[in-house]
Amino acid sequence: MSDDMDALLWSSLPVPAILLDADERIADMNPAAEGFMNNSAKWLLGQPIWDRLAIDAPLEDSLARARANGTPLFVNDVDVGTGSRAPLVCNVQIAPVQGKPGWMIMMISPRELAGRMTQNHSVKSAAKSAIGMAEMLAHEIKNPLAGITGAAQLLSMSLSKDDLELTDLIVEETRRIVKLLEQVEQFGNLSPPDRRAVNIHDVLDRARRSALLGFGAHMKIVEDYDPSLPMAYGDPDQMLQVVLNLLKNASEAADSKGGTIRLHSFYEHSFRLRRSDGSGQSLPLQVEIIDDGPGLPDHIRGDIFDPFVSGRENGTGLGLALVSKIVSDHDGWISVESVPGRTVFRISLPMAPRDKQESN
Repeated sequence: MSDDMDALLWSSLPVPAILLDADERIADMNPAAEGFMNNSAKWLLGQPIWDRLAIDAPLEDSLARARANGTPLFVNDVDVGTGSRAPLVCNVQIAPVQGKPGWMIMMISPRELAGRMTQNHSVKSAAKSAIGMAEMLAHEIKNPLAGITGAAQLLSMSLSKDDLELTDLIVEETRRIVKLLEQVEQFGNLSPPDRRAVNIHDVLDRARRSALLGFGAHMKIVEDYDPSLPMAYGDPDQMLQVVLNLLKNASEAADSKGGTIRLHSFYEHSFRLRRSDGSGQSLPLQVEIIDDGPGLPDHIRGDIFDPFVSGRENGTGLGLALVSKIVSDHDGWISVESVPGRTVFRISLPMAPRDKQESN
């Protein structure tokens, strides 16, 4: 086989693959591994693998035996981290390289990606069901509420000052319910995305400026962008709505002293969405909204994108459900990883077709 074909096969591997020399230093890596490590091969070559990769399993003795005996090593369901993002649950395969004594090839298969794809599909279905419920509730409840408000206001005209407190409470609470229903209607009436080539950094900048002038004035928002990122394919207004919702959640989760939110963009060549019908979609554009707040409550962490699930008192639970719906309508994917002190919402988006890769 020619060297060109070898290089083509190496770069085409869909999972991160890292070549290790006899001293356990990085000798080569494919593009998928560059995306997983969030760094370039040029920078990582020659570095000790265990300085750049952390695997939550005692591998030293097993790896030494595999190297000495020339046998493969398989480790399943372990946390694999790179230091630049939260660990992923992965299967790790390590095998000897023929003709290179002591050299090993390591392949990393993130397991939770497939699980989250299924979760994303379930969330989209749940959102569709909730839309029907939302439309029905808004229609059935708003008219009686208007009657209750009017009746309370008429009663207040003939009541004493002491009794007015009760009618004022009725009016105040009915208005609060109407406001909630308006949010429900917004959730149910979202129009399909008007998709075009979008500079995702323009969207992030608009959201950042808006947040700092309003709900996020007490926060520090840091930009960490990949300037070479190509155009995304989406509706700029709906994408702005997604980012604003995530920034608002992060700002509200912080204490009164504020905190730091990092907007991080990068390219991950190997990421693809596999649908239930067998079709696939490449989602190489990654946007992360990272905050240093208290993290998501344990009891809702797995259901955070479901409609009417909220970790805040008096929260409607519609914000993240709406975010999930918009991302799904863009053929994208959203996930969250959260521990106290670090919550990461990650959005994966398709790249604009070549004939639409022009600036707005």
